[in-house]
Amino acid sequence: MVETGSLSPDEWAFWDIWMQAQRLLAKEVDRVLQRDFGISKAEFGILVKLHAAPDGRMRVTDLADTLDWEKSRVAHQLTRMERRGFLERSEAGAAGRRTGIALTASGTELAARAIRVHADNIRRLAFDRLSPEQAAAIATWSEDLIDHLAP
Repeated sequence: MVETGSLSPDEWAFWDIWMQAQRLLAKEVDRVLQRDFGISKAEFGILVKLHAAPDGRMRVTDLADTLDWEKSRVAHQLTRMERRGFLERSEAGAAGRRTGIALTASGTELAARAIRVHADNIRRLAFDRLSPEQAAAIATWSEDLIDHLAP
C-alpha cells in the first residue's frame, strides 16, 4: 500500500486534479499566445507589466520584482524581446548600465492586441465554466493561500 502521509486518498485525488487542471490551462494559454501572436507566456507577462506602467516604462529591477523573477532571467528575456523590436532599454545607471525598459510602438500595439485576445481566451477557458459562487470560493481560497505563503 502507498503511504499517503497526512492526506487522505480523496485529498490526494483533489490535489492531483487541481495540479493537472493548472498544467493544462497554462499549456493551452501558452499555445494560443504562440499561435496568435508568436509570443510566450513570459513575453506576454512582460508586455502586460510594461503596458500597465506609466508611459509603458519601468526600471528593470522593478520589473524583475513585480514578476518575481531573478534578474538574470529578466535580462535574458529582455534581450530577446529587444531583438524582436518589442521594447528598448535605456542607459540610466552607473557605468552606462541599461536600467530602464520601455515598450516600442510595435510592442505597445502587440500588447494591446494580445491583452484583448488573452482576456477572451481566459473567459472561454475558465470563467465561462464557473458559477459566481465557484469563482468567489476559488478567489477566497487563493487569497488565503497568498496571505499564508507570500513573504
